[in-house]
Amino acid sequence: MKWQQVCAYESLPPECGVPALLGEQSVALFRTGDDELFAVGNVDPFCGAGVISRGIVGDRDGEPTVASPMLKQVFSLRTGECLDDPEIRLPTFAVRRRDDVVEIELP
Repeated sequence: MKWQQVCAYESLPPECGVPALLGEQSVALFRTGDDELFAVGNVDPFCGAGVISRGIVGDRDGEPTVASPMLKQVFSLRTGECLDDPEIRLPTFAVRRRDDVVEIELP
């Protein structure tokens, strides 16, 4: 496992996603309104497009979520599980703020 710098913390707007290509891994990075950081796979498993970072950030019963902009399935930002179809999930990645930089841990 290796931590990789992604962006400056202040460049990551709350309630929005930012795409990142780390090696060959397409990642969607999110900062919630209460400043929690999450990283999930950016490829929508239902249509194969790299669009999760452009999804709508919200919550479902207190669970931070992102809704795909394509077919509107909702995914947990914590677990990657599709809340509309629990058999499907996005990969998740450890993410941290170190000083003023956001880092993601990649395998």
